[in-house]
Amino acid sequence: MSRLFRTATSPHVTTSNSVTRVMMTVFLALIPGIATYVWLFGWGVVINILFAILVALVCEGGMLWLRKRPLKPFLSDGSAVVTATLLALTIPPLSPWWITLIGVGFAIIVGKHLYGGLGYNPFNPAMLGYVLLLVSFPREMTSWLPVITFSQHPLDFTQSLSYILGGHLPPGLTIDALSEATPLDSLKNNLRQGNTIAEIRAQLGLDDATSRMLSIIPIFGNFGGKGWEWVNFAYLLGGLFLIWRRIIGWQIPVAMLASLAGMSLIFYGVNGNAYVSPMFHLFAGATMLGAFFIATDPVTAATSVQGRLVYGAGIGILVYIIRVWGGYPDAVAFSVLLMNMTVPLIDARFKPRVFGHLK
Repeated sequence: MSRLFRTATSPHVTTSNSVTRVMMTVFLALIPGIATYVWLFGWGVVINILFAILVALVCEGGMLWLRKRPLKPFLSDGSAVVTATLLALTIPPLSPWWITLIGVGFAIIVGKHLYGGLGYNPFNPAMLGYVLLLVSFPREMTSWLPVITFSQHPLDFTQSLSYILGGHLPPGLTIDALSEATPLDSLKNNLRQGNTIAEIRAQLGLDDATSRMLSIIPIFGNFGGKGWEWVNFAYLLGGLFLIWRRIIGWQIPVAMLASLAGMSLIFYGVNGNAYVSPMFHLFAGATMLGAFFIATDPVTAATSVQGRLVYGAGIGILVYIIRVWGGYPDAVAFSVLLMNMTVPLIDARFKPRVFGHLK
């Protein structure tokens, strides 16, 4: 009789979620941003993503073999693919192949497996790899493609691959003609030279026709960095899709974006000639990518509802502080890693109340 009415152990109510399903949904949400990125900046980002995924899977397999863990369940869960994709999206699209190799290898081997693998890493692996590259190779990590430059000198898939693998460009074209600082970097450098926001907009906020005539690359778009505003808008759509599918909660992205906008609104209101508007900060750099896809990493983020609000707000405040007064133009990676360090303290302070207990 006991065999006929065998009862399994808890949990008795299960969901269809799994690590693989979650990771693949995150990757799906990244597609609008990736497509916009390719449209504005060329095929280099696709090559970087494909190579980063290959390196991530090789490193993942090697570490699983060394740790004597089964290969199939971990290689197929999609976590290495998402880590590689996020890192590839944060490096310049024409970065040499060894930049991707070093960054992804460090993220998977050191940032993930040396801490015990998925679920045990205290720091976001993709951001660890990015910070390593930014500190070690600042020249390669700050050579970005402005939108207008790519429209003047478009590189097809084969030409982009040729440069990434061997450093070869079409005759008569140099990397100096293709690369330029990001809008955030250009803005910070011009402000440090004593220029006001109005002067910078007059010099570098030109329309495409005027900028081509004067050989000046515009850095301002309609409400953010030139080109980056649309990439960020696409990431925003993907992030809202993740919230709708309940893959991530709303607390971290909303708290991060609200605190970043609040900080920038205060200083913009005090002196609009020295500080840019909140819209520029929200739609420049890696703001939306960080808010919806990086800061929300369930392993390294805070767990309680109140804790997530504090965690996200801390990231937004740090992003503004480092962008405006720090030594780096964008600050999402540093801010996320710094707040990763505070997660144990946040979780200890905002423990959820256990049902049936008074305190």
